[in-house]
Amino acid sequence: MSRGHFIALEGGEGAGKSTQARLLADALRNREIEVVTTREPGGTAGAEAIRSLLLDGVAGDGGESWNPRAEALLFAAARSDHVHRLIRPALARGAWVICDRYLDSSRAYQGGGSGLSDADLLELHRIGSEDLLPDLTLLLDVSPDVAMERLARRDSGGADRIGGRSAAYHARVAEGFLRFAQAEPARFSRVDGDGDAQATHALVLTAVAPLLT
Repeated sequence: MSRGHFIALEGGEGAGKSTQARLLADALRNREIEVVTTREPGGTAGAEAIRSLLLDGVAGDGGESWNPRAEALLFAAARSDHVHRLIRPALARGAWVICDRYLDSSRAYQGGGSGLSDADLLELHRIGSEDLLPDLTLLLDVSPDVAMERLARRDSGGADRIGGRSAAYHARVAEGFLRFAQAEPARFSRVDGDGDAQATHALVLTAVAPLLT
């Protein structure tokens, strides 16, 4: 049995990753391909427990919760369990895995946003997840105005502790994603995410088409 394909969707807050992951999964299932959809942090019981710690914080800590290095370690631990228990087994049986965020989010948020070394984050990934990378990383590019409009609708009840960080922080995150895409053009495909969901989906399908041949 041939190995499946691993696709990650990346981008900043309000990029539309979850919507595009769902639409892509539906399109692949219509081709009778087994698809596993998942997310980070999360995807397994252990990783989902860590997700709650990361995004909701810890009660009574004054809102600080985790320093950047502790945060990076928690993300790496969640990813290790996710890769070991869900992603690698699915790929081994020939399924396609579509993941809403993966390693490059850690590099962009804890690296670009919080200032940690990219080399350190990649070393954590080597130790925890044995360097597993997606076959294709779809970077959804959205303008700040479009992202803000979407977030206003999505986060009416308030953002999580990472999504609610400053505009300057998220600008550094966006710069990080762009830098990674420029450095690894063979793995990344940049997708214009400013259009409606179906327009963006059409661009996603074009980017994924080489994996279907």
